[in-house]
Amino acid sequence: MTVPLHHEHLAHEHAHGPACGHEAVTHNDHLDYVHEGHLHREHAGHWDECEPGEHIAHSGHAHEHGNGCGHPAVAHGDHVDYVHEGHRHAAHGGHWDDH
Repeated sequence: MTVPLHHEHLAHEHAHGPACGHEAVTHNDHLDYVHEGHLHREHAGHWDECEPGEHIAHSGHAHEHGNGCGHPAVAHGDHVDYVHEGHRHAAHGGHWDDH
């Protein structure tokens, strides 16, 4: 399991929720909300950036993500993550990373 850095998103005045207009993505034991090219999660009464703390390759991932693969695509910074099995995968250097 990827442990996100505890990096608080300061001055986050928007309240995420079921009707906020941002895509909600199940990520391990919480929900991330896609907002302005990054992902936020609620933590202890504030919003954190939900990013992995290091480069973690997802080994043994034979499935190729792309249009029509059946997994939700989420724009994330300068790339696309695919939601799969409770985490996000991103193409990187010929393999898939856990996000």
